[in-house]
Amino acid sequence: MATLLYGYFTQRLTAQMAASTHTVVSYRDTFRLLLGFAQSQLHKAPTMMMIEDLDAPFIGRFLAHLESNRGNTPRSRNIRLAAIHSFFKYVALQEPSYGALAQRVLAIPCKRHKPKPIDFLTRPEVEALLAAPHQTTWMGRRDRALLLLAAQTGLRASELIGLRCEDVAFGAGAHIRCTGKGRKERCTPLRRDAVAVLRIWMKERNAQPSDPLFPNARGKQLSHDGLNYILTKHVVTAKKQCPSLQKKRVTPHVLRHTLAMDLLQNGIDRAIIALWLGHESVETTQIYLHANLQIKEQALAKTKDFPRGLTRYRPKDQLLAFLQEL
Repeated sequence: MATLLYGYFTQRLTAQMAASTHTVVSYRDTFRLLLGFAQSQLHKAPTMMMIEDLDAPFIGRFLAHLESNRGNTPRSRNIRLAAIHSFFKYVALQEPSYGALAQRVLAIPCKRHKPKPIDFLTRPEVEALLAAPHQTTWMGRRDRALLLLAAQTGLRASELIGLRCEDVAFGAGAHIRCTGKGRKERCTPLRRDAVAVLRIWMKERNAQPSDPLFPNARGKQLSHDGLNYILTKHVVTAKKQCPSLQKKRVTPHVLRHTLAMDLLQNGIDRAIIALWLGHESVETTQIYLHANLQIKEQALAKTKDFPRGLTRYRPKDQLLAFLQEL
């Protein structure tokens, strides 16, 4: 199995499919989890495992382990299953003798799940979050610029931490350049407040064009964990000034949703929002219409009330009813 797994990552994913770095990392993490689970269950070193060890019943137990022991959601479970399916398609092509085993693994279905309501922040909540970083420290100024850019542009977490100094363009039509899902490059415009903050930050940063725009304390690119830590730290501070944040779980993706909802509430067309966020399809933006109660209330206000012909039922007086029956 080790040879097949090595060939899958070096030949199939990298050379033939030219998969993105994010895809390779996601699939890598899936097999690290799978092999770790297999080692604990089968008491074999990963290099000694055979393809037969990873049959459909075992993969089923691994997927159940992800949900019950690791607390993964059905959506995360399906992402792991997609990586396993991709590998077993490669196995069936390279080793036809394992075709039947591979087909049984490929027959494991994705798990259906209910989509969660979209979480987003209100304007006072965003303002409280942006006011949380202390401007007297280098990290505070970095965090303020980072959070402002995230709230205004709606970039994904991977896009944010992957920004380089050369990706910022000032002057007329100031914007941020980034490469998103599917290697799609896009430009996102910047408001004057973001331009002013970024100018000050980049002057202080004084880095090379290829250096990270928002580095960690060691000057390297922020990790996903580092970004989550920064956001969580400032949310804790913002909760003291804005109690409504107490009931919300704020992630980098929530800031992305916040920008989309803000655009939608200001009458921006869904097609423009899809282009702004780098969605594959306009239909993806449909989720914000379902989540936006304000737009539904505005639509309801434009409808007419039904006629007030119906009145409240009142029972007849018992004495009058008796006389009427005579």
